[in-house]
Amino acid sequence: MANFRSGNFYTDNEDLKFYVDKYIDWEPLVELTEFDYKAPDGFKDLDEALDVYRSILEMVGEFTANEIAPHAKKLDEEHPHLKDGIVHFPDVTDTIFEKINDLELHGLCLPRGLGGMNCPFVLFMLLNEIMARADVSITAHNGFHGGMAMAMLLFSIMEGSTEFDLDNLEIKKTRFEDAIQEIIAGKAWGSMDITEPGAGSDMAAMSTKAVKDKDGIWRVSGQKIFITSGHAKYHFVIARTEKQEDTADAFAGLKGLSMFLVKAFEDDENGNRTHYATFDSLEDKLGHHGSATVSIGYDESPAELIGKRGEGFKYMLMLMNNARVGVGFESIGIAENALRLAKEYAAERFSMGKTIDKHEMIADYLDEMQTDIQGLRALAVKSSYHEEMTQKLNLMLMFMPPADEKERKAMEREMKQHQMTSRMLTPLLKYQGAEKAIEISRRSIQIHGGYGYSTEFGAEKLLRDAMVLPIYEGTSQIQSLMAMKDNLMGILKNPKDFVASNARALWLSRSSKSRNERRVATLRVRCGRALQFLMTRLAGKKAKELRGQPFSKWSTIFQNWNPKRDFALAMLHAERLTRMLADAAICEELLRQSEQFPERAEVLERYLERAEPRSKFLISEITKTGGRLLETLEEEEEEEATEQKAS
Repeated sequence: MANFRSGNFYTDNEDLKFYVDKYIDWEPLVELTEFDYKAPDGFKDLDEALDVYRSILEMVGEFTANEIAPHAKKLDEEHPHLKDGIVHFPDVTDTIFEKINDLELHGLCLPRGLGGMNCPFVLFMLLNEIMARADVSITAHNGFHGGMAMAMLLFSIMEGSTEFDLDNLEIKKTRFEDAIQEIIAGKAWGSMDITEPGAGSDMAAMSTKAVKDKDGIWRVSGQKIFITSGHAKYHFVIARTEKQEDTADAFAGLKGLSMFLVKAFEDDENGNRTHYATFDSLEDKLGHHGSATVSIGYDESPAELIGKRGEGFKYMLMLMNNARVGVGFESIGIAENALRLAKEYAAERFSMGKTIDKHEMIADYLDEMQTDIQGLRALAVKSSYHEEMTQKLNLMLMFMPPADEKERKAMEREMKQHQMTSRMLTPLLKYQGAEKAIEISRRSIQIHGGYGYSTEFGAEKLLRDAMVLPIYEGTSQIQSLMAMKDNLMGILKNPKDFVASNARALWLSRSSKSRNERRVATLRVRCGRALQFLMTRLAGKKAKELRGQPFSKWSTIFQNWNPKRDFALAMLHAERLTRMLADAAICEELLRQSEQFPERAEVLERYLERAEPRSKFLISEITKTGGRLLETLEEEEEEEATEQKAS
């Protein structure tokens, strides 16, 4: 079902190796991870660290190719099942995770003092892609081992319940140490419980509640559904602790949410289990069959509050940011498998006197699939790098800030720059990765013809597995709304920067000596035009006030404007805008690569061939469509309001 002819899913991927061997700026990342090489049990220099990272990549590449990929069909056919309130997995899944545990991968990014390997988050993400190429459901479940242990440590640090020995550069104690070590040992894992019936993307509508009893113990009651790896022992649960004061504001409810750690069960030394939550059902899914998706019931389940009351949404975002980057890498893994299956089949299938990979349309399909994957990988690596640098610089500022004031402020500026880049790229990666995984998997089926529709070659499994990617960890539509909102609100907050960046892009598009730089700048110019069009049009009743006014005065004009109510046109075109922004971000990164490594210019030029006509089409859709539909929706809303008044 996967490319069995390869014995190593890392060493056979030259594009992936480019990032590890040449492009990722490992030095500042490893210095932060290794406390400037001062930790007594850490690496002593960059070369030593990179040797270990490469050996881990090669080890996991070989393991996934030989111990996971050959069992993909069996993983798809033999599902987990629920019996007597316990989720049971088939032997093939249990065996794979026993071997993953033997490789000690659950503690990959955790500190050595807790039993981990202290590797960068970026490395973990690269392994996600490699493993997802073999079977994405195994990748997803694996992430809820070490990933949830990392979350436990990060949450404890952020709330101030972790103590550091700064002299020896190690953790003295941390709040969830026992749970972390249990996960590292492969004896447990965690999950994040957010979705509820009737409250998926609308977190403000959550009804799960947490109350403190007379003994001061928090107790959670409610139901959570569609929880990946929800048969876990440890659960991060979002629950309502505060009343929603402003019922007219759909977002006010977010302020009343808190984060809890809930233990679903406990086993004694004799193996007897006490349940604190119930596993009520197991979803029978289209794909992702090697992963359990669980409905969980809480009935006054004892819980531990994380941070302060009302901070749940903040902690949830920390979880979701990392998870969304992870989905980006999962998407690449599925797409890489789909491409290789298609290439292998097309090179062997004869039609009309030649193999079908020599037919023009199929060759075009394969070329676009490869180009999209390389573009996504560029976006994913950059996104994960900036997310990790943000978190690690923030921790340094909290616990080991530079003594010199100028150095501290410089570190703060660097952290904010990484944070801004990560925030900009993460929704683009999650959106573009998920959507392209589906597109590339479907094309792989088409290239296989009738065999693609059968289960023999495995192409159809990849499409089924990919279909969930635009849904979980925040839908594609949510990602596009986030990207749209951040860009438009950024214009309102700092219109001068928007004007300046547009002017620079326009100048580069006309004056740069580099043809490729001119082409990339043109993509950014079109993004700016789309944003300016939306800003002008979505103003609605304030349009007259905006005419003839410079951008620098827009923020004062919009002081009494409600963007949540008046974003109709921008929300309609959010996905189109997101596709434009993603293409521009990818091309900017590929341009940067080509400036350092001239051989990468070929990848950029291939991507530009696809992105340039797309951007023309998308800006035409944004500027010329939508009016009729919005008028219809507005009329229906007015009719409904009239009927409600009459009744």
